[in-house]
Order: sequence, then C-alpha cells, then structure tokens
Amino acid sequence: MRKLAETEDLSGLVRDALGPGCRVVAVDRLRGGSRKGVYRVRVDGAAVPTVIVYSWAEEENFWPDRRATDAEDPLAPASGLAPFLTARRKLDVLGARVPRLLLADDSRHRLPADAAVVEDVSADTLEALLERDPARASAALADLAATVDVLHGHLAPRYGRPDPLERGGTASGASCGQLVLDRALRDLEEASGREGRIAAAQGCLRDRLYALAARVSPRSEHGLVHGELGPDHVLVDADGRAVLIDIEGLMHFDVEWEHVFLRLRFGRHYPVLSRPGLDPRRLDLYLLAMHLSLTAGPLRLLDGDYPNRAALRGIAEHNLREALALLP
Repeated sequence: MRKLAETEDLSGLVRDALGPGCRVVAVDRLRGGSRKGVYRVRVDGAAVPTVIVYSWAEEENFWPDRRATDAEDPLAPASGLAPFLTARRKLDVLGARVPRLLLADDSRHRLPADAAVVEDVSADTLEALLERDPARASAALADLAATVDVLHGHLAPRYGRPDPLERGGTASGASCGQLVLDRALRDLEEASGREGRIAAAQGCLRDRLYALAARVSPRSEHGLVHGELGPDHVLVDADGRAVLIDIEGLMHFDVEWEHVFLRLRFGRHYPVLSRPGLDPRRLDLYLLAMHLSLTAGPLRLLDGDYPNRAALRGIAEHNLREALALLP
C-alpha cells in the first residue's frame, strides 16, 4: 500500500509557509495527479483558510517506469521542484498568472521529498466552469487565449526546456518534428504490444508517420508552450483570470504541438484559442503522434496501481480509435 501524505506529514511544512500560529485541520489529496501529490490543506490561525501543497515524493508517482526527467529531451516527462520553479519564474516574467508561491522546500526535513506550498486559487477549474457557468468561463477562456498568445509569441531560436537554454545548452534531436516522430514510433511500438487493434495496423501507422514527417521542415523559431494545457490545468481566480497549473512541462517548441492538444481538450471551445498561420503539415503529424501518445501512456499507467482506472481506459480507447481513423 502506498503511504500518501496525511495531516501530520504536512503540518510542519505548512507552518513554515504560513507562520507558527497556523494549525492544519484537514488534508485532502486532489484527484488527477500521476507524478506528484496535490493536496488542499485547510488551516486555522492563518491569513488564508486553505493552501495547496505539491509533493514530489516517490510514493506520489504512479507511473510504473520511474524514469528521471531528461532535461535535454523536451518531450520527456517533466516532474520535480526544479522544473516547477524554473517554469514559474519564466511565466512570472511574461505576466502569465500562476499560483503565488508561499514556500519551496528541497531540504527533505519535513517531507522525504521536494515540496512546495502555493496559494489555493480556487476549487474551480476552467473545465468545470465551461459546463456549470458559461458566462464566467467565457471571460476566463478569453483571458487564457491572451496568455497563450503571449507565450507562443515569446520566440527562441532553439527548442527545449527553459533552464538548459538559458545556460546555453541544447536539446536532443535534430528538430521538433524529428523528436515527435521518434516518440510517436516508440509509442506505436509500445501500444502495439498492449492492444491488438494497434498491432494489426502497426505497419500502416508507421508508414503514415514517416510520410507525414517527410513533409515537415525544421524551423528556426520556437514559441513557449505549456505542454499539457487542457481546461483541467487552468484555474479561475476571483478576478476571472486564467491561472496556469501543472507547469513543469513548459518548453520552447513548435506551437502546433500545443494547438493539437488544445483542440483535443477544448473541443467546441477551441475556436477562441485557434490562431491563423499554423503549419498544416505539422498539425497533421502532431495530431497522429498525440493520439498515439494518449493511447500508449494510459495503457502504460494501467500497468501500475493508479486509482482512476476507468478514466484511463476511456482515454486510451478514444485515442486509439482516433489514431486509426487518421489512416488513409
């Protein structure tokens, strides 16, 4: 059984963030996190009634393969306090709204893990508001679109995560398109070993990936993308602003990669976020690659003990069908 954080585990950390008079009265682990624990902590004796704690403990990582973050590969899983802090700084400079940082702790004195305490912006995600309160959601969606424009317009001559680029480093791979192709081929191989329908079409899917990739030329400028910007990764604050969370995957990359994900996750609301000038050749390759990733990833996660298994199966099944539908 996993030992997840409880009241006594988080009390010292929260007192360090809010002051010695603070007392933790309740702790709830929020659903959805697969690489870190996200906890809403209710307190007495502080200026705020609740805070959010991020814990990057090993026990919070539900992925069966515990591969370390590869800073040179922008498409590798990003998790940990260091990429979180780097992404925060970058987004702050650009004026993007993120939860206010109250404490960052890598001492391992309070928890056997890196951790951060941030403001509890709201229990409302943009995803929930789009269903429950369309008027409020519409204003937040417009604010999100403005934020995305700023990020995508922040160009760099090289792709990769912010920290290595700022130190003069380079990312792996020959181009964004080549990185996406390489990962898509790995996802295809992995999904074929777990799902017979993918295995039956593996040759056709591989040929299609190569054909689409052959149409994509390297690019000399790359926008800043969130990497996993769905409506569940956007909170809405009291002023109606869109607040970005799960920001560790921030990177300079082809903005088409982000737009493919935005279109998949926002569905009928995507036109507010859509922009002219996107490369249709990149969109075609990245769409198939994204569906293969969202098939292989959930199937891999099901090898472990992630609790919300029905949702994972649904994601894998939907994206499997969408990938097969893209075959000519």
